[in-house]
Parts: sequence; C-alpha cells; structure tokens
Amino acid sequence: MQPTPIIDPAVLRLAPDFHAVHLFVSAPDAPIAAGAGTVLEDACRFVREGGPEWADAHLAAWADVYSRFGAKPNRTPCSAQALRKRVLKDGTLPSINPVVDLYNAISLRYAVPVGGENLAAYVGVPHLTISDGTEAFDTVANGEPAIEHPLSGEVVWRDDLGVTCRRWNWRQGTRTRLNGGEESMWFVLEALSAMPHDRLEQAGAALADDLRTLMPSATIEVVSALSA
Repeated sequence: MQPTPIIDPAVLRLAPDFHAVHLFVSAPDAPIAAGAGTVLEDACRFVREGGPEWADAHLAAWADVYSRFGAKPNRTPCSAQALRKRVLKDGTLPSINPVVDLYNAISLRYAVPVGGENLAAYVGVPHLTISDGTEAFDTVANGEPAIEHPLSGEVVWRDDLGVTCRRWNWRQGTRTRLNGGEESMWFVLEALSAMPHDRLEQAGAALADDLRTLMPSATIEVVSALSA
C-alpha cells in the first residue's frame, strides 16, 4: 500500500480545518460489471430530495476556500458542488464506469468532494500543494490531448511529473484518471469542518464497502488524515 499523501503547510494555512480520508485499493480482478447497480441513481434521488443536512454549509465553505486562493467558485466550483448542480438541473448523472459511478454517488450522498486516481500512473507520492504556474497538466482541449498549466498560487494535487487535479478538486487530469480495470487505485474524500467528521468517516467506510462489493478480491486500506 501507499504512504499517506503529503499536504503542504501552505495549503493548511488557507484551510486549517481541512481533513481527509484516503483509500488505497489493490484490485487484481476486474470490477463486476453490474456491481454498481442503482447506487448512482439512488444518490441522485437523495440529492433531489434535499441531500444531507450539512450540504449547503459544507459546499459554501468550499466556495470560500476557493476564493482564498483566487478561484471563482461560481465558475469553477469544487467537484461536489459541480455534481450536485448537475443533478439538480438535469435530475441525474450519466454513468461513466462502475468505479467512477460509485465514488460520484458517495460525493452526492455526503456532499463531499471525492477523487479517484490510478496509482500505477502516479510517479512519487500524491502531494497537495500551491502551484508555481509552471507544472504540466494533461487534459483534453477541443477533443485533442493538450497540456495546460495551472495559475500561480492555485491549490493543486500533483506528483513528480506534474499536476493531476487542478483547483484542489475541480478538474482531474487525463494521465491518472480511472478508465476502468485499474489494479491500483487511490481515493480521497476531502472535507472542511462544516461537514461532521463522523460523517466523513462514514462516507469513507461506505465507499470501501461499495468497492468491496464491486471487486470482492480487492484489498483496501483506509487512512484518516486530520489537518492537525
């Protein structure tokens, strides 16, 4: 299993109440194709019915943190807010693949940003830090592979090769994303104090249980990492 990702102290000065749960997954067998079942559909319905009681406060706290490092949260919201807005507008989310559907469902059900990465594509330890604006970010522009660069001062997840997720948890890069069938994965659930800590732990446990249902032979390590 992998060491706990590194959190830059400069990031914690922006958000001293930040805390996270990490899941490291080793899955030698492919996911069960129908394993995700109605999990995503059920989560969308839960959001349409109001979602968790802390949703508005937690997503507002994320918007405030985004503003602190110069992002415009109305234009580029945190991932949990983006998913929630889409469900409230369209009523549902399209299926991507069973693993992504599971972690999107947890994000919706708990109003918490959740990311999933292919650890086999990572070089070095995941690092949440402040960008200097020169790092490479693999993405797609106009349907073609492209390299972009984050803004200086932007909070990013990165490895030794470059940025893997821009604006904290807003947009994932193509190099490390989960396309289905990966054997080594890392998931991160990211919270601020507006979300009860026991609910973050519950969300992590729920994701682990769902992944075990999808991949019965998987080995999963859950690590809780408080900012303090």
